[in-house]
Amino acid sequence: MERGTVRCAANYAPLTPLSFIQRAAAVYGDRPAVVYAGRRPTTWREARDRCVRVAAALATRFGVARGDVVAVLSPNVPAMYELHFAVPMAGAVLCTLNTRHDAAMVSTLLKHSDAKVFLVESGLLGIGRDALQRLADSRSGAASIPVLVTISDDTDSIDLDACGNEYEALIKSAPSHFDIRWPANELDAITLNYTSGTTSRPKGVIYNHRGVYLNTIATALAYDITPMPMYLWTVPMFHGNGWSMTWAVAMQGGTNICLRHFTARVIFDNIARHGVTHMGGAPTVLNMIVNSPAVDRRPSSAETVVRVMTGGAPPPPRVLAGMEELGFVVYHIYGLTETHGAATVCTWMPEWDALPVEERARLKARQGFHHIAMEDADVKDPTTMENVPHDGKTVGEVMFRGNTVMSGYYKDVDATKESMAGGWLRTGDLAIRHPEGYIQVKDRAKDIIISGGENISSIEVESIIFGHPAVLEAAVVARPDDHWGETPCAFVKLKDGASATEAEIIGFCREKLPHYMVPKTVVFEDLPKASTGKTQKFVLREKAGAMGSLTKAGNSKL
Repeated sequence: MERGTVRCAANYAPLTPLSFIQRAAAVYGDRPAVVYAGRRPTTWREARDRCVRVAAALATRFGVARGDVVAVLSPNVPAMYELHFAVPMAGAVLCTLNTRHDAAMVSTLLKHSDAKVFLVESGLLGIGRDALQRLADSRSGAASIPVLVTISDDTDSIDLDACGNEYEALIKSAPSHFDIRWPANELDAITLNYTSGTTSRPKGVIYNHRGVYLNTIATALAYDITPMPMYLWTVPMFHGNGWSMTWAVAMQGGTNICLRHFTARVIFDNIARHGVTHMGGAPTVLNMIVNSPAVDRRPSSAETVVRVMTGGAPPPPRVLAGMEELGFVVYHIYGLTETHGAATVCTWMPEWDALPVEERARLKARQGFHHIAMEDADVKDPTTMENVPHDGKTVGEVMFRGNTVMSGYYKDVDATKESMAGGWLRTGDLAIRHPEGYIQVKDRAKDIIISGGENISSIEVESIIFGHPAVLEAAVVARPDDHWGETPCAFVKLKDGASATEAEIIGFCREKLPHYMVPKTVVFEDLPKASTGKTQKFVLREKAGAMGSLTKAGNSKL
């Protein structure tokens, strides 16, 4: 069948999300693309032109070439959104950095990424400058230091002359014409996303144009993103490039409602003001919405349904039920930085609508099946690579393979090969498969608690604690024990004005869990959070470890 076929410009072009903004500028040119803080909305035609000018400035003023890395440290302001197109338009690789990193970590990542240009939002200039100074102190005079560009905010009283290179000034002074550097190969790198929170061994995940293009389409379909959505930016754009929504909104000609920071009141105000149709957030963001005081809530238009994509951690059924009661429609996705973001979706069946709310929430808490752009997802024995039975009991490791798996870890071939040994991406997440095939993550491998030879899912225990009426947040980790090996230790934050004792929480759990799964220790305090809203369990594990054993050696009573 190859006789008479050709591959040429007429029937092949490398897949890239840059085509999304090109089309948006043509189809939705006069419609609002970006809304922010009372400024005049930017249209899609204007947004595309601004991105091209930024690309031109990067290339002509700073000498950014194909494959160079451009780093950015910024909250969800318009420039952060534009850079997701502008940097790859210059043929470069965008590296978005976590805004909660300190200067030492930022310096480490700038060094590891070999960033050529470093854009910093004005509110984070102190950290950015400190990071560059640390980098300069650690390098010889011959080693290059990335050029600093300031992203100024209208609300900041900032001396632009003292800032040197400034984002808006670059746009104004950029060449009027620039030929976009389309990828020569669709597997060329487009972004570099770091997953590690330590300076010892940074893990930079390389995304490619093809993977981003496919994952964006799959995410939009799974999330029911129809043309011209109103998307509220409550997911950090530095987190997996905003779960691919940076590109998905352009693909559908929607409006990006950018937020520098937010509270539950800010979310409800924006929903009412802009007619928000879609937003996202980790379960902690949903929990904040569910537990917000009535005075902070504003009714949205009766015609508008707000669809919320959640992921990053298994959502507690109580939180899902609470969101439903408030009128939100929740979509549960699951993925990793290493899968270009979303990789599975808990596909909803219409017959489930008739089930009681608690049962609906329980079903929606599962991770589901792989989306259309991922070739396959399964739960396997990590040693034999055999699939686990669909019995809802046997635990294995979640694994993926397909076109939306990362290209690899930057500068770490060994880690890349290890993560994909056997032809599957190994996630480190432990899960079961239900009889109908749905995947349900039980825990991270490192978060499983082994007590007296029994495996305890911290997620399962947390979901029970969440059901207590006084509990706002909960996280369960292992506490070392001389007799049992480990015992469950719960860290709990109570709702404002609520009260509960350790004995009450333990008693509540004993009514609903096997005895060995019940927390033996309950600590009341605020939970440490990553910028994405996920609880930092490694901090809690350190605290539990410092407590020492609850039982004495040779004494089995708890």
